[in-house]
Amino acid sequence: MKDFRTFATVPPKGWNSWDSYGASVREEEIKQNADYMSEHLKEFGWEYITVDIQWYEPTANSSKYHDFANLVMDKYARLLPDEKRFPSASDGRGFKPLADYVHNLGLKFGIHIMRGIPRQAVYEDLPIKGTAKTAKDVALNNICPWNSDMYGVDVELSEGQAYYDSIIELYASWGVDFIKCDDIANSVIYNGTHKKEIEALRQAIDKSGRDMVLSLSPGPAPLDNGSFLQRNANMWRITDDFWDQWSLLLNMFDRAERWSALSRPGTWPDCDMLPLGHIGIRSVDGPGGNRQTRFTKAEQRTMMSLWSMMQSPLIMGGELTDLDEWTKSLLTNAELLKMDNNISEKYQTYRDNNKIVWYSKSKENDYYAIFNISDKVIELSNEELNELNVPNAGYEIWQEKDVNLSDLKVIKIDSHDVFLLKV
Repeated sequence: MKDFRTFATVPPKGWNSWDSYGASVREEEIKQNADYMSEHLKEFGWEYITVDIQWYEPTANSSKYHDFANLVMDKYARLLPDEKRFPSASDGRGFKPLADYVHNLGLKFGIHIMRGIPRQAVYEDLPIKGTAKTAKDVALNNICPWNSDMYGVDVELSEGQAYYDSIIELYASWGVDFIKCDDIANSVIYNGTHKKEIEALRQAIDKSGRDMVLSLSPGPAPLDNGSFLQRNANMWRITDDFWDQWSLLLNMFDRAERWSALSRPGTWPDCDMLPLGHIGIRSVDGPGGNRQTRFTKAEQRTMMSLWSMMQSPLIMGGELTDLDEWTKSLLTNAELLKMDNNISEKYQTYRDNNKIVWYSKSKENDYYAIFNISDKVIELSNEELNELNVPNAGYEIWQEKDVNLSDLKVIKIDSHDVFLLKV
């Protein structure tokens, strides 16, 4: 059996529909973002296009969930795309035509799923494929606190495992390459991580014979479960939903410092999506509505640097077709992405009230990041750089040029900005 860690040997890079479209994304919007990625970002390693939550709900129209909505599913309790929003799914074809479209662009296709089995299938007592049991027989009353669609699944029953096997079998037939499973990495009411259902998903994917990246949400996943998550998933969220607020970005330094040692080829702690560019197109639950990111340019550089320094997956949330050249430059900085792909050691080396320093290394290079977390410009002399164990010469990744600080009295770092040096 192929080791699932070979599915994501570098941190996955892609686009997810949630930050822009919430629960209501449509087929044409998936295609337009895939077209853009193929033309402008694929050469830089961006490859995953993921349809987020509620693709099976005909009434989905924003980021708001509709309790007890009717869902589209087959006779075996397996959810299917709503044909009004995804016309190519008609006649029982599911997501295969859309996945084929994405694959023909040289990209990979992903979907969001919720942990469990649909409530509607339990009420209708639909059969589990390949068994004599029904949805009612395997359902557990451990329901997601923020989405009413699903019951949990008793995977200690062979029929419970068979249900997960059946949905993964379906996704494999569609050509799914990436699964983001929600309500599973951390639960606020059901004793933390749903470990048994994570293991059931892992087994089902392994049985399918198809390479599928498994991403677990929401966070924060418990740090105590780190080794368990490494054994069962390619990605797991270390935070709740991340939006464009400095307080959330500042808090991410604490999470990154705790989790960075667990990021390694095939298994990546996930800082969540990048809320860059045009987001909230259809009333997404972030701060504010339809808008451009509220992060300053300095904060955007800091976010991209921290995510890359600790090797978080890079999943773009904004509408790609609306990107301006400056935002596009964040996603196509070749030296930053090379660092993200190749470093093998990374950790925070210093912190005070004004600055945070990170170090990472690859086979070829050492990298140093000085983050200004204060509200004022900071100035650092050569002596202060020496005290921080930061060299005074190298290639500054965001300035895209060689710098020699021995010729300068001080370096200046703007508020919430970063100095990122490759040596």
